[in-house]
Amino acid sequence: MSTKAVRTNDPAGDTGVARVAMKFEVVVIPVSDVDRAKEFYSKLGWRLDADFDSGKDFRVIQFTPPGSGCSIIFGKNVTAAAPGSSQGLYLIVSDIEAARKELLDRGVEVGEVFHGASGVYAGPDEPYLFGRQRVSGPDPAHGSYRSFASFHDPDGNGWLFQEITSRLPGRIDPATTTFASATDLASALRRAAAAHGEHEKRTGQADANWPDWYAEYMVREQAGDQPPQ
Repeated sequence: MSTKAVRTNDPAGDTGVARVAMKFEVVVIPVSDVDRAKEFYSKLGWRLDADFDSGKDFRVIQFTPPGSGCSIIFGKNVTAAAPGSSQGLYLIVSDIEAARKELLDRGVEVGEVFHGASGVYAGPDEPYLFGRQRVSGPDPAHGSYRSFASFHDPDGNGWLFQEITSRLPGRIDPATTTFASATDLASALRRAAAAHGEHEKRTGQADANWPDWYAEYMVREQAGDQPPQ
């Protein structure tokens, strides 16, 4: 006879248990040439946080992508993993075309934007979140979580852009709505403006209270809640 442990996603279910903040902040990237990797990640425009070199048998470098709460580290004697073995490293962006163009403008090779074949989780392509079949172009419905683009560092460590414009319910606390960059904020404002235009069409009149409507829309969108109508 076997039993299965079932965990709830409801924090209230852990009665009597203190909830300790556990902030995921570092991913270790295995590389073969530390200076080459440093040059590549500098080219991406990521912030260089540290470069500690013992001068002998240890070196660690840390970079942080723009707006990210998580950093990467690589170096000498920081991991036993094989160079290039880190795959499926996701970078979340609100505008995948803009993110791709930025790296292309920096001289970084980035694959074309793609989406998955609906319901197909096997195929000949490099695996990613939704399987191994990549269909050219962004998701036709422009659904959040559904459009991707990939690139690799010189060792072959694999990165993917994933476009997320609104989160699934419960993923974001509306009281702590934040935007990682001016570009993300501008994209959210454009989506709010387009939705507000439809709102005015439905009501048949101009809405003088549009700032409050925009704010409500942007907060609800990021939290994954039903936007205002």
